[in-house]
Amino acid sequence: MGKRSVSAGQRRTQSRRRGGARRGPVRRLVLPALILASLALGGGAALAHFHGTETGATAAPPAPGPMAGEADPTTAAPATTPPEPKAKPTPTTPPATTAPKKPTVPKSGPGTFTTARAAGAVTGDRGVLRRYRVQVEDGIDLSARQAADEIQRILAHPRSWAAHGRGRFQLVSENADFVIRIATPDTADALCLRQGLDTHGELNCETTDGVVVNLRRWMLGSPTFAGGAAEYRHLIINHEVGHEIGIRTHMACPGPGKLAPAMMQQIKGLNGCRSNAYPYDEDGNYITGPTVS
Repeated sequence: MGKRSVSAGQRRTQSRRRGGARRGPVRRLVLPALILASLALGGGAALAHFHGTETGATAAPPAPGPMAGEADPTTAAPATTPPEPKAKPTPTTPPATTAPKKPTVPKSGPGTFTTARAAGAVTGDRGVLRRYRVQVEDGIDLSARQAADEIQRILAHPRSWAAHGRGRFQLVSENADFVIRIATPDTADALCLRQGLDTHGELNCETTDGVVVNLRRWMLGSPTFAGGAAEYRHLIINHEVGHEIGIRTHMACPGPGKLAPAMMQQIKGLNGCRSNAYPYDEDGNYITGPTVS
């Protein structure tokens, strides 16, 4: 009984324990080997990246990603410029019609005159021949020659005096029987006052040597006259020349709605008549009315 007897089962148990103790170091060697093998097969890139970031190796850095708020240029859709809006057609608006600007009429002038250097043919075929000259006050924007041409046309109008045998007229520059002067309001007043006529800076008059036309009336017409200034000039000349041929008195309105006589002072009111610039109507009838002093 000096030695203990060991059964077979005990020997197997001891053997496993010793075998397990021997296998421990082997397991510790196998695991690193497996790791190295896997790295060699497919993990080289990961190992290189690991070494590059940790050891300072000069591996190429990864491409920088887009910053916050920026589109990734490799994936962003190409920028498109929105089409410019089509210009809307500009509506064509007709220009606004404005009344023609009234000419400026100076109140006074130097009192000296320029005579129109012009001569014309005789107007009319019956009656006394009366030669006239035209003068325009200096310093105003009116040509004496142009004024003379216009007066010549007025006296030759088919509804004026000469066309109906009430005299003949001829434009001359000297040796005239009477003169037609166009003057500023102050000068016209002074010339008319010599005949005892108060024209108030507004009216025309007839003097011993001829006719005085107020520049304001010549340029602007009359507020009581339905036509324009150009037509009113016919009334000025026909009225004042009417005095020259011997019609000394004025006339009144012959009745409501009728044409006012040329010898009526229409600027002072029409009294129911229609304004009219001519001594005769379109049928050649003399337009007359009651005589007034």
